[in-house]
Amino acid sequence: MNFVGWMIVACEIAFWVVIILGLVVRYVFKKNKPGLFLLALTPVIDLVLLLITSVDLYKGATATTAHAIAAVYIGVSIAFGKSMIDWADERFQYYVTKEGPKPVKRYGIDHAKHYFKSWIRHIFSYLIGAGLLVGLIYWIDDPSRTEALSGILRLWSLIIGIDFLIALSHFI
Repeated sequence: MNFVGWMIVACEIAFWVVIILGLVVRYVFKKNKPGLFLLALTPVIDLVLLLITSVDLYKGATATTAHAIAAVYIGVSIAFGKSMIDWADERFQYYVTKEGPKPVKRYGIDHAKHYFKSWIRHIFSYLIGAGLLVGLIYWIDDPSRTEALSGILRLWSLIIGIDFLIALSHFI
């Protein structure tokens, strides 16, 4: 795995470490503002990954799948970040601090609506990630160096379509 691949792994680990630390500080130590500050650091992690990926490509590296996944990661993190934090927050409150309501298990039409809203977030993440991928493709302006970016963009486009069909199937 190349440097960018390791940075994606490091950023994903950092994302969850910051969330867990934020929740621990917020609920265990009862320090709301420092806890929220830690939770607010998640976009900084995305920015670091974006800078590392961009600098690597600017220095002349041939884009790899890792570079493309970095763009996907950033799109998903921005679109789903708040909902992932809310999900973790709800479960931390209930299972760790034994406070708050039990997380709701969704069934039937409620599950279908929730999944469809998640698909809308998936579209938002796609627009962000695809925008980054297209931007990198045009910025590098060398198809031989951006094949991996184009390939992931095509694959993600297919995945969006499949996810839409899955979202619709929940209503049947």
